[in-house]
Amino acid sequence: MTDLRVPAVIINFKAYSEVEGGKALRLAQACQDIAERTGVSIAVCPPATAIAQIAGSVNVPVFAQHVDPCKPGAATGRLTAHLLRGAGAKGTLINHSERRLRLADIGMAVETCRANELVTVVCTDTPSTSAAAASLKPDFIAVEPPELIGGDISVTDAQPEVIERTVNAVRRIDDGVRVLCGAGIKTGQDVKRAVELGAVGVLLASGVVKAPDPAKALADLVQFL
Repeated sequence: MTDLRVPAVIINFKAYSEVEGGKALRLAQACQDIAERTGVSIAVCPPATAIAQIAGSVNVPVFAQHVDPCKPGAATGRLTAHLLRGAGAKGTLINHSERRLRLADIGMAVETCRANELVTVVCTDTPSTSAAAASLKPDFIAVEPPELIGGDISVTDAQPEVIERTVNAVRRIDDGVRVLCGAGIKTGQDVKRAVELGAVGVLLASGVVKAPDPAKALADLVQFL
């Protein structure tokens, strides 16, 4: 299941105050406007509370920020793949640095998402963990050195070798799994460099969500794609 065109930009809204209430929908609409204007593939990851509303209001792919590795049933408070699909999600992040899972649970999450036709983006932190995750056959690996997440220095500048080594490690395991990168991505040059290093796109959050003008920030990010 790979309903996400590449190169791709995935915007994780996280739980920032900037996306509380109706602000999440407005940000998603701004992302849609930029996607339509530029033709770049942009997906949004709003809070779970806004997935259904946003999925019913915009044409860009809506992804969840997390999925729990469990089946429908007695799972109070959990987000199953079935629930996400029913809410209109097209995919989901798995194992984000702020919501880590065990490898076995990542595998189950990938399997249940595949059964529900959800695109899977497994987040990792190193080339070796990326290789392990690639063996589970997700659609994408998103490598993000945790020490750079939310910072002002892009992984493409601070640790470009992480991207190159991750791409090579994942290809050795399964060349059908594609690599995204994140952590500190904030400019169009960052995105351009990521693609030059072998990634097929980027996953980012604060560079757009917390920007004074998110639409302007996103337009800058995609200018070289």
